[in-house]
Amino acid sequence: MPQKLRDIAVKTGEYQDRQSGQTKARWQNVGALMKSDDGNEFIILHRWFNPAGLPNPENRDSVIMSCFKPNKQQGNGQPPANGGGYQQPPNQHPRNQAPPQGQQPYGAPDPGQYADFDDEIPF
Repeated sequence: MPQKLRDIAVKTGEYQDRQSGQTKARWQNVGALMKSDDGNEFIILHRWFNPAGLPNPENRDSVIMSCFKPNKQQGNGQPPANGGGYQQPPNQHPRNQAPPQGQQPYGAPDPGQYADFDDEIPF
């Protein structure tokens, strides 16, 4: 059975700690570094992770992904085991939820949007 070696996380921003006033990193867990039974290592990334959505103040072409020992405690600049509280529970991600009653799915056109068009083809 594959073994989890490290959590993979990205820095999504910074915040001021209310108690100490220190600037701390805000982390998001995006995957894991794994080791298979035959000794090969591989990476699993969450499907929702899109590196283009990360802050990029220096306009770099690459993204830094950090590796941390699994289940590390908070307070030392490393991400907590739950990904910083920013992950949504399974099946709670907006893409997995049905649209509210009477609303179209995200990205779907409003059926009445083109009601003012004539039935004739304009060309």
